[in-house]
Amino acid sequence: MGKIGNFGKTITFEVNSNKIVSPKDIKRSVSARWQAHSLLGKKPKSEFLGPDADETTLTVVLSAEHGIRPRATLDKLENAVASGTVDYLVIGGKIVGKNKVYLESMSEEWNCVWNKGELVKATVELVFKEYT
Repeated sequence: MGKIGNFGKTITFEVNSNKIVSPKDIKRSVSARWQAHSLLGKKPKSEFLGPDADETTLTVVLSAEHGIRPRATLDKLENAVASGTVDYLVIGGKIVGKNKVYLESMSEEWNCVWNKGELVKATVELVFKEYT
């Protein structure tokens, strides 16, 4: 029980008696950059240009039932996207990847809205890109 990880001060992933903010469906993509050079009458020649920036996606359920204020948390995440916040993504006490990341995008689904438009539960997918 306790802290699972965080993205700087923007969001803390934790499970305790008061809050549940647990990442799920974590996917990481590591790739390289290649260039294909066309040759007359032959197969293209491949050239390795270098590594590409890593990408990590994860999903988080934000629920008032679990001690979270969904709209306030979504606002903090949206501000991190809009302001270009760069920090370490940490899961299990270890940095994900080798460098800091930025929150490239987020996609939110409002699962439950109560009377007067109170957002009670939302699911958000976060896409982190390596900052180089």
